[in-house]
Amino acid sequence: MYNKIGDRMIKVIKNGLVITMNLNRKEKIEKLDIVIEDDKIIKIIDNYKGKADEFIDATNKIVMPGLINCHTHLGMSIFRCTNDSLSLMDWLNKKIWPIENKLTDEDIYYTTLLSCIEMIKTGTTTCADHYFGSLTLDAIKNSKIRCLFTRVLMDNDNKGKERLSEFIKLYKENKDSSPLITFSVSPHSLYTCSKKYLEEIKKLSDEYKLPIHIHFSESLDEINDVNSIYKKKSTEVLNDLGFLNNKLILAHGVFIDDDELKLLRNRNISIVHNPVSNLNLGCGFAPISKYIKNNINVCIGTDGQGSGNSLNMFEHIKYVDMLQKALYKNPTVMNSYDVLTMATINGAKALGLEKEIGSLEENKKADIIILDLNNIEIFPTVDIISEIVHGLSVNNIDTTIINGEILMKNRKLLLDVDEKELKEKINKILNRLNM
Repeated sequence: MYNKIGDRMIKVIKNGLVITMNLNRKEKIEKLDIVIEDDKIIKIIDNYKGKADEFIDATNKIVMPGLINCHTHLGMSIFRCTNDSLSLMDWLNKKIWPIENKLTDEDIYYTTLLSCIEMIKTGTTTCADHYFGSLTLDAIKNSKIRCLFTRVLMDNDNKGKERLSEFIKLYKENKDSSPLITFSVSPHSLYTCSKKYLEEIKKLSDEYKLPIHIHFSESLDEINDVNSIYKKKSTEVLNDLGFLNNKLILAHGVFIDDDELKLLRNRNISIVHNPVSNLNLGCGFAPISKYIKNNINVCIGTDGQGSGNSLNMFEHIKYVDMLQKALYKNPTVMNSYDVLTMATINGAKALGLEKEIGSLEENKKADIIILDLNNIEIFPTVDIISEIVHGLSVNNIDTTIINGEILMKNRKLLLDVDEKELKEKINKILNRLNM
C-alpha cells in the first residue's frame, strides 16, 4: 500500500515511447512522461520532476491506450476453439445453444472471470459484453475491467418477456453501481427476435437512452432468414423499426450492399469488425474500407472464444488491414495506424466513451498498456506501429492499467484471484457438461 500525497494517489509512467492515438498528435511516437492522479491522466509532459507515490519505468517500452474489444461474449470461454468445420447456424444450433441451456449462473461467473483475466493479460482494458447470467456482472466488477454490459434479448422461445424483465431489473439496480460499467440494450439478432419484440427493445433504448448492440448481417444464412421473414434487406428492417435513429452497434456487418450503406452513413452507427470469427465460421469478411469511405465508424471485436479462438485483440487486429489489401488487391487501402485507430479511439466512440477513453489525453481516464518490444522474436523493430499490429505476442504485453489501477505489472497479474483455483472450477464445469 502506497502513502498518498495528501488525498491523491499519483503514479508516473517515466521515459516511455508514447503513442497517444490523439488526432492532434497523429502517428507520433514521443518520449514522454504520463502523470496519473487517481483514475485520470493529469499531465503528459517531456520530463516530470515532481513527487509521486509510484514511478513506473517504461524506458525503451511503448505506452499506449488499452485496446477496446467492441463485441464479445465473456461467458463463452469454455467454448474456446469449438468451431471447426461448422457453419454459424450449425455451430449455434448443434453445439452452443444446447450446452448454454445447461449452464448455471455460477458457471457463467467463472467463465466470465476467466475471460476478463485473459483480456487484462493481453492488453484489453474495455469490452462490450453480449451475453447473460445473473452473476456475470459480479465477475466483471471483480476483475476491474471496463465494460459496456447487457443481458442479451431474444424471443424465439417462450422466454422473451422474462429476459426483458431481467434486463430492466439488472439495469435499474446497477446503472450507477460502478464508474467502470455502462449499459446497452442488446437484441441477439433480427432472426431470433420478433418484430413486436424488437419494437419493445427500441422503446427501452429510447427510455433509458442506451445504445443498441445487435448481431447484424453476419452470414448469408442470416441474410436469407431475414429476407424470408421481412421480405426486406436487413438495414431496411432496422430503418423501419427506427433503430437507425438510435446509437447503434452492429456486430459483424459482413454483407452490407451499397444501397444499405446509403441508409447507414453519417449516423451514430458503428460496425464492429470480427475478422477471425468471420473467417473461422466461413462467413467471409466485411469490406470495411468501403464502410469507412461512407463515413461509418468501424471498430474491432473478437467475438467469443468459440468462434474467435481467443480474446487477445492483438491476435485479431493483425488480420484487419491484410484482409482489406487482399480484398481490394491494393496494399495502400489501409495501414497499421488505421488498425490501431479502430482498436482504440474508434472503439471508444462506438461505446459512447470517446470523451473518457480511447486515447491518452489529459483529463481522460487512465486506461493504459505498456508493451515491451525487446524480445528476440520481434527484434529489430524498424517500424513500431506495424510491429505492434502485426508482430506482437502475449509476451510483449508488460503492464495493464485500468481506471488508474495497475492490474498487471511485469506480466504478473495483480488481481486478488487464484488462477489455479479458477482453472479447477472451469475443469469441473467442463467435466459436468461432458465437453
